[in-house]
Amino acid sequence: MMPKPDADRTVQLFATCLVDTIRPSVGLATLRLLERLGVTVLVPAGQTCCGQPAFNSGCLDDARATARYTIDLLERSPAPVIVPSGSCGDMIVHRYPELFTGDPIYGPKADRVAARTYELGQYLADVLEVGDVGAKAERTIAYHPSCHLLRGLGVREAVPRLLEAVAGAQSVELPGSEECCGFGGTFAVKMSELSSAMLDRKLDAIIGSGADTVVACDAGCLLQIEGGLRRRRAKLAVRHLAEILAESE
Repeated sequence: MMPKPDADRTVQLFATCLVDTIRPSVGLATLRLLERLGVTVLVPAGQTCCGQPAFNSGCLDDARATARYTIDLLERSPAPVIVPSGSCGDMIVHRYPELFTGDPIYGPKADRVAARTYELGQYLADVLEVGDVGAKAERTIAYHPSCHLLRGLGVREAVPRLLEAVAGAQSVELPGSEECCGFGGTFAVKMSELSSAMLDRKLDAIIGSGADTVVACDAGCLLQIEGGLRRRRAKLAVRHLAEILAESE
């Protein structure tokens, strides 16, 4: 059942830098989807990177500087923060409090922001408690759960349930679905040979699944997988969860 519009249901969209610079269609689809569900969406001006690349590279002072900026930005409103990325969501939810452990000012701020931050699928399933969001798509879908979404945020069942409810769509099993695609942010650059080998395994599984569309919840995974499929000249669509759920015709 579709939720009724609620003027008090307001969220902040933290779009992420990859969505902003590489796949803005994901941010726009997230906005359309949430508004269709009766959610008022605020987009705080001045968004930048969440700091994860610096954190993963061990540059913790740089990560803290970026995190302070983002925390202050998101503290301007008490509204929940919706992130169309398991990776950036995990950074805010788990790594921000870790970065500011013992900090009398930013420790409590990080905890507050972390407590009201949700990945998009997590928010739809666990907060709005919706299954059928009114999406329609004639597709055969293989779902790739990104590592941070699955292992960092523990989101396992929400996304498959949302995809199963898409009218006209059929979900197929993806062998080795929980194996990493090999992106891992800077890992794909620093360990390119290993990253490419992991991607090859993932592409074999995707192509072998018989799906015409592969869906993930992170722009980084989409970038990695779509690039690999193009090099193989495989004619599969690569879509973010938001892009599938925003389809209504």
